[in-house]
Amino acid sequence: MADLQDEVHTTADVDGLDEPFAGEGGDSVGSGSEESFPAVSGPGTDPLERAHAILAAHPVADGYSGLPWALRHLSSYDLETGEAAVDTDVPRLREGHVGALFWSLHLPEGLDGDRAVGATLEQLDLVRTVVRTHPEGLRLACTAGQATDVLRCGRVAVLLGPAGAAAIGDSLGILRSLCALGLRVLTLSGVSWASEAGLTRFGEEVLREMNRLGVLADLSGASEETVRRAIVISKSPVLCTRSAAGALRPHPANLPDDLLAGLGEAKGLCMVPLTAKQTGPTVRDVADHLDHVRALAGPDCVGLSGTYDVGTAHPRELADASCYPRLIAELLHRGWTEADITLLTWGNVQRVLRGADFTARAAQLRREPSAAKIAELDG
Repeated sequence: MADLQDEVHTTADVDGLDEPFAGEGGDSVGSGSEESFPAVSGPGTDPLERAHAILAAHPVADGYSGLPWALRHLSSYDLETGEAAVDTDVPRLREGHVGALFWSLHLPEGLDGDRAVGATLEQLDLVRTVVRTHPEGLRLACTAGQATDVLRCGRVAVLLGPAGAAAIGDSLGILRSLCALGLRVLTLSGVSWASEAGLTRFGEEVLREMNRLGVLADLSGASEETVRRAIVISKSPVLCTRSAAGALRPHPANLPDDLLAGLGEAKGLCMVPLTAKQTGPTVRDVADHLDHVRALAGPDCVGLSGTYDVGTAHPRELADASCYPRLIAELLHRGWTEADITLLTWGNVQRVLRGADFTARAAQLRREPSAAKIAELDG
């Protein structure tokens, strides 16, 4: 993550930066004070029982859910009492101790230009409708503080994103509009300004504007050149919402060891997906990836990404959103400490969200909304 000193020059400039930030035009839903979950004792108990106890105090912040697109294809559904047609509903989220999750706004391949912008807006509208019609289980959140407040109210926090880069239609104005509607993560791939060649001048300007808005950069599936450049430029932490260790299992979205180490040095976040293609067919395979990422990037830079409802197979024992305790029990069996697990499940996502909020509040004191155009910067 790039140095913030060129954005913040005096302590007076950053008064109140610990307050919740909801983006331009957004609203805060609460105070956003730090969590005060108690420590969990009893290391001699059964690993699965201990996993449930730890997760009850430090729930999972799940980095990627494909539920919005899956719900588009159902004529009716009820997530609060249970919905067998999908992998995720409120009862299973509660059973799995999921306290927050990012709902993907990614679209099928082939949508670009105005079609991609319009379809993303429809996805945003759908998510808001789903949350509004399931008020006992779900609530929207934009910041770390809001997610904590939602958790304390007994609901699951829904954060919007990632969306595909095509969703902004090569326009920083559309990026700002999506942020005002609640978007918090944008994937930097699949467009001319974030391609195999890396970030263009316009792509770098998009990333700077994302920093100013508090929109996190998702680098899963981005080219290695894009990942390297984004780590250098971004003043906010970057994250990979669904990337495992390429050294253990080759996959286009998995990261080689040098990028995992670089992500750790930049205090980014690698969220390991629970999919058979990326991590393997068993819970032990997933744990191997978590061990590997933690060893290279550090315990502060590893998270979890259920990647449920995206139409892909999941490892045995991790079939749906209720299964997180089984994975945590495996990590306890391997000797993971409670401190490392609480970072994995909740703490690291909170750190990244707070970092994005802090950077945005500071940047808005120093930088006006960008008026850059792709034609001007990239020709």
